[in-house]
Amino acid sequence: MVSRFRAEWRRIIFQSNRWDEKAFDVLLIAAIALSVMVVMLESIPTLNPELRRVLYFVEWGITILFTLEYILRLYVSLKPLRYARSFFGVVDLLAILPTYLDLLLPGAHYLALLRVLRVLRIFRVLKLVKYIGEANVLMHAMRCSARKIAVFILGVVVLVFILGSLMYLIEGAEHGFTSIPKSVYWAIVTLTTVGYGDISPVTPLGQFFASIIMITGYGIIAVPTAIVTAEMTHPSRDPIAEREPEDPVCPACGWQDHDHDAAYCKVCGDRLPAEFQPKK
Repeated sequence: MVSRFRAEWRRIIFQSNRWDEKAFDVLLIAAIALSVMVVMLESIPTLNPELRRVLYFVEWGITILFTLEYILRLYVSLKPLRYARSFFGVVDLLAILPTYLDLLLPGAHYLALLRVLRVLRIFRVLKLVKYIGEANVLMHAMRCSARKIAVFILGVVVLVFILGSLMYLIEGAEHGFTSIPKSVYWAIVTLTTVGYGDISPVTPLGQFFASIIMITGYGIIAVPTAIVTAEMTHPSRDPIAEREPEDPVCPACGWQDHDHDAAYCKVCGDRLPAEFQPKK
């Protein structure tokens, strides 16, 4: 009886094919959205005290619901520790900790906004797990570009220090450039084309120099994009091209690098979709 209960709830919680499995996921996502909305409303200082009290009880009700759900996930999982260490397992735990921490650290419950990460489960509900492979391509390109981008950022940091120092010499304290750090701040704001306008050059030479920095900024912004794009279009560095297109994808944690004949996820222990099951 107990094993049947666990098997049935394991199917409902970790799968998303039948109507009851989808209904569970949809209700879960609705509860997550409600919880995030409650936390956002509680941050409004002019909120009516009575409404704030209602939101407080709603928040605790949702937290208790998520706590029971997390315990249930651990109970019905084939490998509870693997699930607890998986991405979604950690996110599920982070979803309930802030409210309890608020009892010791007032204000910690605002960290409950981390619950919005649980909405990622909608990938399973809408059958978007197959697109995780595309996300892996982007992450692979970012990793391959990391060193080039780091060198580029270092160069930009050196550049803004030089530009800020020059502007400090050109404009001086009488025009708002009271120190080199403040001038470097202006250079960063100008080079990134943000332009807050709290400091601006007044002298003709300073304005000409600022114009050159603004035009340079447009070119600099495009560099990281070009680096990542080059990595994504490089055929020999495409992780999707390097492996078979039908690698099993775990519906519970999204892990993709399984053996082609795998029946269970090697990260969280969940059963892989039926289309990836070994043929008998």
